[in-house]
Amino acid sequence: MAVWRSGEDSLFSLSATANTKHQNSDGGPFSLSAAENTKQLTALLGQSGDLKERSFLFKNAEGKLLYLETIVDSIRIEESILRPLSETDMQKAEEALTVSERQEMADSEKALTALLQGKVLLFFEGRSICIACGVERFSTRSIMEPMNEKVVRGAHDGFVESLNTNIALIRERMKSPGLMIEYVQLGEKTNTRVAIIYEKEIANPELVEEMKRRVNSIDIDMMFDPGFLEDMVEDTTLSPLPQVLQTERPDRAIANMMDGRILLFGDGSPTCIIMPVTFFALYQSPDDYNDRTFPGSFYRLLRFFSFFIAILLPGFYIAIVGFHYEVLPPDLILKMQGGVQTIPFPPIIEVLAMEVAIEIIREAGIRLPTPIGQTIGIVGGLVIGDAVVSAGFVSRTTVIVVALTAIASFVAPSTEMSTATRLIRFPLMITASLFGFYGLMFGLMFLFIHLCKLESLGRPYFAPMAPFNLKNVLQDTFIKQPAWKMNTRPLDSRPLKEVAESDSREWKKK
Repeated sequence: MAVWRSGEDSLFSLSATANTKHQNSDGGPFSLSAAENTKQLTALLGQSGDLKERSFLFKNAEGKLLYLETIVDSIRIEESILRPLSETDMQKAEEALTVSERQEMADSEKALTALLQGKVLLFFEGRSICIACGVERFSTRSIMEPMNEKVVRGAHDGFVESLNTNIALIRERMKSPGLMIEYVQLGEKTNTRVAIIYEKEIANPELVEEMKRRVNSIDIDMMFDPGFLEDMVEDTTLSPLPQVLQTERPDRAIANMMDGRILLFGDGSPTCIIMPVTFFALYQSPDDYNDRTFPGSFYRLLRFFSFFIAILLPGFYIAIVGFHYEVLPPDLILKMQGGVQTIPFPPIIEVLAMEVAIEIIREAGIRLPTPIGQTIGIVGGLVIGDAVVSAGFVSRTTVIVVALTAIASFVAPSTEMSTATRLIRFPLMITASLFGFYGLMFGLMFLFIHLCKLESLGRPYFAPMAPFNLKNVLQDTFIKQPAWKMNTRPLDSRPLKEVAESDSREWKKK
């Protein structure tokens, strides 16, 4: 459905493709008759129930007003369009209008697109054009902190479903003339606005052009959620690991943009897509930079440690129980042996059953209303865990291992990475059940080879470990250096300016 094109197809286009019904109608240039022009657009729209047509007088000549009443502000129509036209002494209608956003259009297809976006179309007798005035009224929720990206310290605002509001949140923090915002409309039926945002003095032009090329190549009927956009632009869709960073936090989006990365916004979604990203960027949290060096570094290392617990602990347990009892102390072997011998199932079936049960409880908790979902999570975990142990289906050690694994998988600041860790542990459990520690090491080797081969927007996903860059590794990968030491940007996005700051602690030397 999406093919990446090059050459002249890579140019940005703001025109929206109308649907088949529109293309088969009598679309084209407007005539000199206002009534004929409104009739033409009404035919193109198909007699929609919320399409309203009104007449007005300007200089003793009748004009026509066309709009969709469900997505326009009727008060602004009266105050900014109809009243000024009826009371003005000016010769040109454009001078009388008090609407800040207006554009002349001479083609019915472009006018129809503007009408569907919430514009009001003004037609004047004897003129073969219309004036599209921006008086849109779209409902949106208030700005609040994202529920899935809470921080202890720092800003507590987040993106919303309005693209203009999200760009305003970026503009409030980023008062730079180099902040570039480019629009494209995607979806033949939805005509969704998508914004590409980057800092032109930092972002690499080749990466910007590659992002534009991928976005422009999208040919799809609808574009609602960021999942559609992510699938269309990421390098390897069949990998369990996310190659984009999704965030609803303005501070996180701007911090990545200042590292040379590119932001993608879609109208109707509060999610910002960031590319290119690395595996390590998905484990960085805004709290790391709001804390001092030692706490920030400690909690980041804790997240990486949790990643290995989440993917390895079930397989490690299966390998020990099934193949390698000798690695345990004798006293612990006796305790585990007493619990395992009474279980009628092999370790892989035992652990898989509990992992699936945990995932079902988690999914049920998400889908149910918040008060009920919390109850289901607590009651389901306690009751089911105690019941299966009492019935002799699962050992107590298995319940502990599965519980620790589930908790460790939720530590990742990125929801997509948290999901990926839960998926990765299943094949590692299978290899461990077949070959023990050898199968576990083989699975880990395959995972790291896959990490080294992955790319995000054509850039290495496992940087700065592969290719190895010691300076970036020591600066802001596993540990967080003091802010005054992080004076260079990460090289994975190939920024135009590598130096981010001068010596901010020069006062100390003096």
